[in-house]
Amino acid sequence: MSDAKTAPVKATPKQMADAIRVLSMDGVEKAKSGHPGMPMGMADVATVLFSRFLKFDAGRPDWADRDRFVLSAGHGSMLIYSLLHLCGYEAATKEELSNFRQWGSRTAGHPEYGHMPGVEVTTGPLGQGLATSVGLAMAERHLAARFGEDLVDHRTWVIAGDGCLMEGVSQEAIALAGRYRLNKLTVLWDDNAITIDGAVSLSDATDQKARFKAAGWAVKAVDGHDMHAIRAAMKWAVRQDKPTLIACKTKIGRGAATMEGSHKTHGAALGAAEIAATRLGLSWTHDPFELPETIEAAWRKVGKRGAKDRKKWEARLAAHPQAGDFTRAMAGDLPDGAFDALNTKMAELLETKPAQATRQSSGAALDELFAAIPEMIGGSADLTGSNNTFVKNTPIYDAPTYEGRYINYGIREFGMAAAMNGLALHGGVIPYGGTFMVFSDYSRPAIRLGALMGVRAIHVLTHDSIGLGEDGPTHQPVEHLAALRAIPNLLVFRPADTVEAMECWQIALQSKTAPSALALSRQKTPAVRTATSSENLSARGAYEIKAASAEARVTLFGTGTELALALQAAETLEAEGVPTRVVSVPCFELFEQQSADYQASILGRGTVRVAVEAAIGQGWGRFIGEDGVFVGMTGFGASAPAEVLYDKFGITADAVVAAARSRL
Repeated sequence: MSDAKTAPVKATPKQMADAIRVLSMDGVEKAKSGHPGMPMGMADVATVLFSRFLKFDAGRPDWADRDRFVLSAGHGSMLIYSLLHLCGYEAATKEELSNFRQWGSRTAGHPEYGHMPGVEVTTGPLGQGLATSVGLAMAERHLAARFGEDLVDHRTWVIAGDGCLMEGVSQEAIALAGRYRLNKLTVLWDDNAITIDGAVSLSDATDQKARFKAAGWAVKAVDGHDMHAIRAAMKWAVRQDKPTLIACKTKIGRGAATMEGSHKTHGAALGAAEIAATRLGLSWTHDPFELPETIEAAWRKVGKRGAKDRKKWEARLAAHPQAGDFTRAMAGDLPDGAFDALNTKMAELLETKPAQATRQSSGAALDELFAAIPEMIGGSADLTGSNNTFVKNTPIYDAPTYEGRYINYGIREFGMAAAMNGLALHGGVIPYGGTFMVFSDYSRPAIRLGALMGVRAIHVLTHDSIGLGEDGPTHQPVEHLAALRAIPNLLVFRPADTVEAMECWQIALQSKTAPSALALSRQKTPAVRTATSSENLSARGAYEIKAASAEARVTLFGTGTELALALQAAETLEAEGVPTRVVSVPCFELFEQQSADYQASILGRGTVRVAVEAAIGQGWGRFIGEDGVFVGMTGFGASAPAEVLYDKFGITADAVVAAARSRL
């Protein structure tokens, strides 16, 4: 007999991957809803990534220098929930896995940022995770340039599926990443050739590897079930000087007894019989959500692997001369005195009363803010001069140094908005980006996800009405204000003049848990804020800008360039002996947050109520009631000079007066 001690049994990498497969199929089966196929197919890739390459510490999910993992194929959410549980994330309990897709659980049907620590991005709408990851990678490079690689040196890893790559936003994203040579971005493509309807070939014949190469990516293809090949490919990826795609050839539902490779595993539970047979095939004898000790120990070790690196990093941070600025920026706090220059400028403008387009007013605000808030990073979708988003002498963001603070996004509104979400999610930067308001149609899906996640991204939307004139109805937004106001947790601002524009910028920058949209005019508007105020009046959402001469009989509401029309109409009505008050409404959403008493004081019930805005009237019923009158658009615009359009479409001071008279 030998006296040698028996070596402890260790879990094999395959067994670790099988744990993902079993947990994923069990979670979906318990819920009777979900997508087991992708998690089972990508279990081998995910095991190699998390156990060998991903820099993280499960005990500190908020570690600033962690790698970011984005599950762009968000329908496969049980993959990330299984990984978080296996690695020992405190919130990812067995109970949460067994409560997958149920009320009150942290394991939502698609990954949701803020619900489960370790989920970096809300995903589900295909392609957006990939596009958002570009912003994450951009932020990393910029912050490394600002603070040094002792503090900022991490990667972004993405799992994307065939559906992600079919979505048009993927092209915008990969082109942007290739142009900026984001070498710390790696996409792991789940190349299983399956969609819901069946084979990818039913609808697509794209050579995806060639497409990525054409966009400036380094590309490698591997067997997605050969862990040695996967590991070698990832080692290759981290050495490249450009973004990388690893095409992982997989079988959807890998390990399923009879359904491996079938599109039927994509979006439905496998069923009790198939799961029983799969357990048998995997030699898995444990009950649902129970793990063998050896496998649990192996995964817990993975979760703790980064703790040593994290502690070394914390020591470097403590000794770093920029530690305070770095910590403040990552917390999303603004520097002391962030608005001093802006407030000084507003006081000056109250005296000079400039008449200018609110896009120019926005640019003037940026001139005062940009130097005071170094986290601000701007850009435009190829409309810099029109959007007034560039601050003079700002260095351009570009490889290889990335210290610049202005991004040329190209004609990629959706890609820009998604990248802005990624920049904001990363932390340490506050992104803003410009386009014409009508093109919010292109960026809206990313604006919506930004609102859902509660990120501070500021969308500068100029040319906000028929007032842009001769470009005609294709470029004249009429329904867009209503469409944006319909998005929950999005602050939509339409300032009336330069002072309001500056106030709105201040609010947007202070709003850490909501994105903002600034609707700004092409045409000039007179100064309407001429009285000094000790508070930011726009922060109330709506406020009385002109009181009636006596007990009010009429209340006029206006926004943006049309507020001046309401003030003109009030002068006429007052001259006729009709006491009239005027209310500015720069932000519907902020008004809804005010007290009931304040709202009542502003709405002016018992008076004739008229609203004027060069857009459709949807949403204005909240202010004017069913007996009120709306002066605005009822259809699309036309091509002509702005002043002609306002006259022809009946958006004039006289029309407002007539509307009020009709109810007196």
